[in-house]
Amino acid sequence: MGDKLPKVSLFHGFAIQNQTLSESFSIDSLVVTLTRLTTLKALSLVSLGIWGQLPDKIHRLNSLQVLDMSSNFMFGSVPHGISRLQKLQTLSLDNNCFNESIPDWFDSLSELTILSLKNNKFKGHFPSSITKITTITDVALSHNQLSGKLPDLTTLSNLHLLDLRENHLDSNLPFLPKGVTTVLLSNNSFSGNIPEHFAQLNRLHHLDISSNTLSGTPPPTLFLLPNITYLNLASNLLSGSLPNSIKCGNKLGFVDISSNRFTGRLPSCLDTVSSNKRVVKFTGNCLLVGHGNSQESDCKEGSMIKKPYWGKALWALIALICLGICLVSFAVVLLVFRKRHHPRQTVILQHTIPKVSVDSAPPEIAFDAKPTESGTQVSASCRVYSLEDLAEATCNFDQSTFLGEGSIGKVYKGRLENGSFVAIRSLSLFKRYSKRNLKVRLDLISKLRHPNLVTFLGYCIDDGGVEDSTSSRIFLVYEYVSNGHFRAFLSETGHGSERVLKWSDRLAVLIGVAKAVHFLHTGVIPASSSNRLKTNNILFDDYQTAKLSDYGMSVITGELEQFEAKGDGSKSWRLKKLADDAYDFGFILLEALVGPVVSGKGEAFLLNEMTSFGSQDGRQRIVDPIVLTTCSQESLSIVISITNKCISPEPTNRPSFEDVLWNLQYAAQVQTTNDLDLKSDCASQC
Repeated sequence: MGDKLPKVSLFHGFAIQNQTLSESFSIDSLVVTLTRLTTLKALSLVSLGIWGQLPDKIHRLNSLQVLDMSSNFMFGSVPHGISRLQKLQTLSLDNNCFNESIPDWFDSLSELTILSLKNNKFKGHFPSSITKITTITDVALSHNQLSGKLPDLTTLSNLHLLDLRENHLDSNLPFLPKGVTTVLLSNNSFSGNIPEHFAQLNRLHHLDISSNTLSGTPPPTLFLLPNITYLNLASNLLSGSLPNSIKCGNKLGFVDISSNRFTGRLPSCLDTVSSNKRVVKFTGNCLLVGHGNSQESDCKEGSMIKKPYWGKALWALIALICLGICLVSFAVVLLVFRKRHHPRQTVILQHTIPKVSVDSAPPEIAFDAKPTESGTQVSASCRVYSLEDLAEATCNFDQSTFLGEGSIGKVYKGRLENGSFVAIRSLSLFKRYSKRNLKVRLDLISKLRHPNLVTFLGYCIDDGGVEDSTSSRIFLVYEYVSNGHFRAFLSETGHGSERVLKWSDRLAVLIGVAKAVHFLHTGVIPASSSNRLKTNNILFDDYQTAKLSDYGMSVITGELEQFEAKGDGSKSWRLKKLADDAYDFGFILLEALVGPVVSGKGEAFLLNEMTSFGSQDGRQRIVDPIVLTTCSQESLSIVISITNKCISPEPTNRPSFEDVLWNLQYAAQVQTTNDLDLKSDCASQC
């Protein structure tokens, strides 16, 4: 995965500099290449700048269970070939530019559990075939242009999430299954009364039906649902008086009934004066509160009746006309600019990836390599620096800019001409490579883009000024991540007791790093292994996002050649190295559990002490006290279990990072539920 890409309103199906992959990219060739992986179960290509129409031949990945290509620039329709992926469980195409109707063949995906097509330009009706998928748990089609009526959804017995916000749906509210927990239907044109059966959805946690044209009085028992925590009925045409006898559920923490036509007295359970344990918004009605009177302005006829729709429509029409003029003007300017600077360029939708032969590059690298001309950027965001650039940025590598030295070279802090800070690693290679060979390897690293990876910005090859020489020294330039490393936040000696991470925060860090490693193992071809996983290499940026550094180094430090020289088969070698990453991550998990003081006693000590996790007394003795006081026992047990598997002495018994990530996310979910229950219990006792 990469950083979330901003959407471009004028995307017309061709490459956009600094937004999409280059114009030579072909999504068709990408899918053809991927179809060689006949046993692939999960494909996650998120925020990579992929553009084009998703080809129908995606159906050849017939073992696929998870398909996530969110936050790219794909357009057109969802290919019918996806309907042939009989094992598919998750389909996520959020944040793209799909602009045709949502297909109506989803009932052919009998194992589908998650369907997420948010933030596109889908039009037409809600696909009725969804109502035949009894396995589905999440349906998220928000922020599109769907219109018309919704079918009866009660057949979806496993449905938990229904998210249809920001569409043009104009029917009555649909009938929902009794097990649904989250219903988000705001900013549509739903009309009619709130159905009585909504007050019987006993598992409902979150209901948002605001900004519609609903009328009548809501069912009084809607506020008393046993699990409801969030209820938003704002900006509708609801009217009448709410009975003072209305009771609110113990878990109800937020209610918004503002901008409606309610009259009478605000029920006592919604009166924040009487009950300060929940947030209640009720302005824009004519309601008496407590022993006082309602504000006169809220009771005037003009304020109780919403402004005519045509007034809003007129302003919206004027705004759309102005916007259209601006867009047309911009398009003309853009067309003139493109013709002036690229006189022979046309809109390109079908390209093929050029096949090249790279001398002396291992087959794993040559498979995905593309040549670059001398002095040009490897990719849109990867720059080739000169040695003079880096010397100037570091005051000729002055000692004052020296940050540290590890097993793979010295690191300096530099400041570029534009004022931005970077980290520069001086790296001595295991063997000498030709300049072309090095560029192929660095090109591979430049493709490793993920929110939880320290961004690789560029490189410098020290060739002594000879163009076709070999080199054993390079400089790698990364973003400067300055907020410390994970180990420092696991003990009071690092940043003080007030900044030591509690259990839920540690889980968030571990999940972020696991996502990054999962991407390195499955999101690129060939997989990146031997990623030097340790707590000191997990850094925090200014937004406290955890980012893994020192990844992908095996591509350029010669480890590929070292292991191939031992005679191991390529496939078995790669599997072994992926399992080694799981082993190293197991010790990161251990350090998160016991803290750096205990983990500093060495690997042998920790492996011996792992048996202590089996008993409550053992946990009390070895687990970090901060973890013990901020975790639930179930969440802790889940992490201990996956840690045991990661540090198994037998590589074939270690889990994949897909399994690691699933377990960590499950542990976090269990912990969140426990924290919410504790808050609820505390609130009810106050």
